[in-house]
Amino acid sequence: MSNQFSGVGMVRETYELDAEKLARWMSQHVDGFAGPIVVEQFKGGQSNPTYKLNTPRRAYVLRRKPPGQLLKGAHAVDREARVITALQGVGFPVPHIYALCIDAAVIGSWFYIMEWIEGRIFWDAALPQVTAGNRSHYFDAMNQVIAKLHNVDYRAIGLTDFGKTGNYFERQISRWSEQYRADAPNAGRSACMEMLIDWLPAHIPSDVAASLVHGDFRIDNLIFHPTEARIIAVLDWELSTIGHPLADFAYHLMMYRLASRIISGLQGAPLSKLGIPSESDYLTTYCRRTNRDGIPDLDFYVAFNMFRMAAIFHGIKGRLIRGTAASERAKDYAGEFEWMAKTAWQQVLASPLR
Repeated sequence: MSNQFSGVGMVRETYELDAEKLARWMSQHVDGFAGPIVVEQFKGGQSNPTYKLNTPRRAYVLRRKPPGQLLKGAHAVDREARVITALQGVGFPVPHIYALCIDAAVIGSWFYIMEWIEGRIFWDAALPQVTAGNRSHYFDAMNQVIAKLHNVDYRAIGLTDFGKTGNYFERQISRWSEQYRADAPNAGRSACMEMLIDWLPAHIPSDVAASLVHGDFRIDNLIFHPTEARIIAVLDWELSTIGHPLADFAYHLMMYRLASRIISGLQGAPLSKLGIPSESDYLTTYCRRTNRDGIPDLDFYVAFNMFRMAAIFHGIKGRLIRGTAASERAKDYAGEFEWMAKTAWQQVLASPLR
């Protein structure tokens, strides 16, 4: 796969933008820009609509807030642009940000323009396009990059105020519970979600570590080098904040405990035959890179992330009903809400913490 968001196509209805007006703005704010622009929309991008801007000289990527009614605090493209810019300054693999626009009059909502990067995105964590002898190198590249992120001194790169420190899980559980309940009148309720909302706050671990976290670190948000087992860009920073590194890592590790459905999972896959490291080995490597002696509360962190993913699917379902869902696959994600909620509760039932 040679593009960033699983292919582009015509701009979908309600997501149109004025290319001439955008070109005038870019000519004033993007160094080296020369139009005209041909606009295409990426098929992915569940929350913030994402476009490819083709010009005679080069291509760009535009990320914007979606049109229509939005939940408070969601779709913060200005935060995305800020964290990406800060990380580029310390050599972390992210696209270059050319400009941020907070004037909604230009295209109808805030947006930013970033670099288009040629590379490979894998949507299947089993990496069928890679030989068994090489798959471990790709997994090691993912492990290395997420560990590097959690080792970044966020204060030193100007992100001290990028999120609150302390009580991360209390705040996150409250946030996603509130968003779930705000959408419940339209998107419906789930008994498993209600039980998770009760169980999770009562079982929060005592570990109070804090780092910069991505929030959605999974294989399809990574661009690999065209031929090497090396990550050249991490995408989709909408959920990034100052948070708990083990929550972030457990979200990434969740691929080992999920069946491959709407998102890629490795549950039941013959890992050794595929040349993929075991969950235990992958975890041990991360701990070595971040100077940790294991993760004793891993089951909680995984259950929390499954709950959060269910809340995200529920939010997509709500946006679908309101007519502001950004992706062509929004209906598919919305349809998996109940499955993800049940999977999260099953993780709780199987945990010794229960």
